[in-house]
Amino acid sequence: MPSSQRAAEIARKINYHLERLIAVTTPLGIVLGFLLPSVFIHLRPFVAWLFGIMTFSGALKLRAGELGASVRSPAPILLFFISAHVLMPVIAMLVSSIFFKDMDIVSGFVLLFSGPTAVSGFIWVTILKGDMALCLTLILLDTLLAPLVVPGTLSVLMGAKIEMNMSGVALSLLFMVVIPTIIGVAVNETSKGKIPSVICPYLDPAAKISLMLVIAANASVVAPGIRFDNPVIWIAALAVIILTFTGFMLIKLTTVIGKCRAPKDITMIISGGLRNNSAVMTIAVAFFPEAAVLPTLLSIVFQQTIAAVIGKVFGNAPHGSPPEKTE
Repeated sequence: MPSSQRAAEIARKINYHLERLIAVTTPLGIVLGFLLPSVFIHLRPFVAWLFGIMTFSGALKLRAGELGASVRSPAPILLFFISAHVLMPVIAMLVSSIFFKDMDIVSGFVLLFSGPTAVSGFIWVTILKGDMALCLTLILLDTLLAPLVVPGTLSVLMGAKIEMNMSGVALSLLFMVVIPTIIGVAVNETSKGKIPSVICPYLDPAAKISLMLVIAANASVVAPGIRFDNPVIWIAALAVIILTFTGFMLIKLTTVIGKCRAPKDITMIISGGLRNNSAVMTIAVAFFPEAAVLPTLLSIVFQQTIAAVIGKVFGNAPHGSPPEKTE
């Protein structure tokens, strides 16, 4: 086996193990940020670039043709958006308002459950044998619309209750998420998949490591203000767990009402329940009061573990398959 193929095979194996440990590596980023804030705070100026690497890596797997095929059957897409971006933000606002009087924390919950679906959802959909074309379509559409959906939702639900830099939020999503997505899809299309096949084996594990570094950098900013003897932390954790489960179950109910059958149902459940909390946290740290960061910080701890539970309950396959070998 040539050395280039050997290196690509090693990179694929590293990425495979990082994918299997995703429920551990994402909370590990928070642990690193809390234990070593003076180290990871220096990564803050590079967060947007690290996030761009993550988004670009995921976008290299997207094809415009897959989008077209899914759009021709728009019912699952419409049900996804109604559940994830209309009903769930309203539920998040109502439930968090019961738990908290602090509007900054409530805005943090609304921000979290207004965020775009997580690119990591594609990993779960692959493992659970869902509809991968639909998953990629939801990721692409939700990502491209995020600069409009997130500020719009916050403006409608929170209004003048909090101070927000809406243009800053939109621009941040544009540069971290939308532009890298467009570039990634364009590279994939123009090269007919040749460039992604060469660079993705190396870029994919780099993206997983970048995710951990982004989380650590963002956590290092809020670490000095977090006190675990404060009951607000534990109440917020309970609210995050309840709302995250609610997000998954709400879209499960939506798939039943909409008569979406396998493999589309598990794709919608995972895509609707998972949020791109690393992007949301980056926005919260940059544009919101410190208290608004708390829901997303805690979501990073619990979200992937909850996704694993949901996958076992509703999914079609309990375990992932090993990475493909190169000849």
